[in-house]
Order: sequence, then C-alpha cells, then structure tokens
Amino acid sequence: MFTDQATRLGPVAIDVVICTYNRADGLDAVLSALSRQRPAADVTWSVLVVDNASTDSTAAVVDTYRSRHLLPGLRRVPEYEQGLTPARRRGVQETRAPWIAFIDDDNILEPGWLDAIADTIRLRPGAGAIGGRVVLDWERPPPATFKRFGFCFAEQDPGGVASELNNLVGAGMVVSREALVECGWLERPLLADRVGKRLISGGDVEIAQRIRGAGYSLWFTPEAVLLHRIPASRASWHYLLRVNYGLGGSEALVGALTWPGDWQSWRRTAQWRVIKTLGRALVRPHGLVGTLASLSFAIGAARGVGACAVMTAEERQALLGAAVRKKKALSRK
Repeated sequence: MFTDQATRLGPVAIDVVICTYNRADGLDAVLSALSRQRPAADVTWSVLVVDNASTDSTAAVVDTYRSRHLLPGLRRVPEYEQGLTPARRRGVQETRAPWIAFIDDDNILEPGWLDAIADTIRLRPGAGAIGGRVVLDWERPPPATFKRFGFCFAEQDPGGVASELNNLVGAGMVVSREALVECGWLERPLLADRVGKRLISGGDVEIAQRIRGAGYSLWFTPEAVLLHRIPASRASWHYLLRVNYGLGGSEALVGALTWPGDWQSWRRTAQWRVIKTLGRALVRPHGLVGTLASLSFAIGAARGVGACAVMTAEERQALLGAAVRKKKALSRK
C-alpha cells in the first residue's frame, strides 16, 4: 500500500464491471471475493454484472448476492450481442463513475485490491489505465514447459515497484472514463475480442493502446493482486497452440492500430515479421512445445494480415494508426 499521501488527495469512485457468459460457478467465486473488499471510507464503488446472454444460473447467482446486500449497488444487465467487447462497452454505458474496473468471471481479487487501485488513481492523475499483479492460479499444475508461456494466460508481474508500462492485460484493467471517451473506443471499438470459444484477445490491447495513443499513461501497481483462475482444461498443449494462434492474429491487428505509416508499408512489414517468426521457429532450438507454439503464432499472424487485406478501404482507414500516440498529447502526465 502507498503512504498516507494518497489518502490526502481526495475521494475515488470506481464502478466494477464483471462480464460473464455461462460461468455461474466462476461468477459466484468472483462475487464472493469482491464481498471481502474493505476499501477506505472515501472510496465509493459499485458492482455491475454484464450477462452476455448466459443460459445457466448466472441470474440466480446475482440475485442471491443482491438479496444478502453483500456488494454495493450490485445489479445485472443483459447484453445479447456475443463477445467480450460488446459486453464491456455495455458495462461502460450502464455506469457513471470516473473509473471503470474490468473484471472477468475468472478473476479473484485479493483483499486490498480496491484500496491499491484507489491509491494509484490519486497519485497518478494523468493515468488513463491502471493494472495490478495478475497471478496464475492453476486448477491443475501445468507441464513445466508452460512456465515460459505465462503471457499466453494474461500473467502480469513486471516487478515489485509501481511503474509506467507500454501495455496492460485486460484482467483487472481499470480505465479512466475520460480517456476511454477521448480515445474513441467507446464510440467505435475496432477489434472484436473473445467471442464464445474463439481465443482472440486483441480487444484488451486495443483499449490500452488507444488510451495510450490519446496521450494517457498506463500504470502498474504491484499492491493490487488478482488471481487468474486457469481451469485444468487449459493445461494442455492443444490449448497452448490454440491460444498462440489467437495471439498471433491479435498481434497483427494491433500492429495495424499502432502503425504510423500507410497500408502498403504496414502490410510489407507485417508479412516480413511473419516470415521472421517462422524462420526463428524452424532454426532456433526451442524444444518441441516452443517450436509448435511459435509456428502457431506465425500462422495466426498470417491469418491476421489476411483479415486486414480483405477489409474495405473504409475499415482499413479506421483501423490503421488509430492508436498512434498524438504528439500534442504527450505533455499529459
């Protein structure tokens, strides 16, 4: 936790937005952990569950917590368009606080998480988004080789001190409403995020990079700890290859977001990166798992470049350079 300096800088209001789809048991655990948060008196918070057209007992879980008055302002709203991006957008539209915390239905917040985020908000008034430590909580111990692939499962732990980062993972990302509006994401998200079982995560990166492109800083605080529960079904080579394929496609699309040049120059550069990734996978000794993961990533990246190639000219124009950092905004601290 920060010093008393933070508590002297004024109150903080945060809306916690939990997007969920057919994971009632996971949502129950998330809400239970949230109910144990005991933030300082000047931290105002409420909880919104965005139900992405679930067909399980999600509504009943929320109703149970509402009836017991365990969480401030808890309510549930439906979002019938499938996908994490429309669900998050609905959550922003349904809330009013200056800060929005995006929590997934497999994110368990450790006690003190809200206070740590509030302290960072007070001490970093120019921040556009804040993230904490994301620790992988495996239901079943994964193969030893998986330790090299924590990034594939949204692990985030750059060190023991607060620092400014170039990107943040989506799990537990807390965004400034002002920054989200100013960067244009709320009006027009450009990348689809996870839909059903598709392992595409570009929407997380789009939010962070468009906020950064609008001139806001991204901050990490190690005191805000979140456990990201990983089910046993993901501790497999098959899943690792699938997620690397998805990450490759995401990187290609996000690369277009942050590209300062024209379409042809981006396409040439992206294609060359795919070739280099393939070359490294085949030439350097990564072991079987590492080689297959690199190949999956490269194939996904090639698919992402292809997805851009078939976009309309208007779609490409909107995507290309949308997260390029504006020079006039660089003075914001």
